[in-house]
Amino acid sequence: MSRTNAHLKESTFNLRIDSALKAEFTAATEAEDKPAAQVLREFMRRYVAERAQAAYVAEARRQSRAIAERAKDPASDEYAVMQALESLLDDPEWIKGWEA
Repeated sequence: MSRTNAHLKESTFNLRIDSALKAEFTAATEAEDKPAAQVLREFMRRYVAERAQAAYVAEARRQSRAIAERAKDPASDEYAVMQALESLLDDPEWIKGWEA
């Protein structure tokens, strides 16, 4: 029988698990009429995506902190930008343009 699935298996992943957990997992996937392998692949994709998102957030946080630190230096471009923003925020006419 030929496969019609576009995602052909490229490798296997063997793991040891508690037999009771395997039985519960198998029962749960069968109750949803989903192959256990499909559910495991979904878990793996979600985990990888969550790790990528966490890495992205950590890097964004690191960059934000670095910029905030540079903004304290009067000789930096970041300091000049912050001063310009503060002057805009002190301008009531400019603020009015942002009010709903």
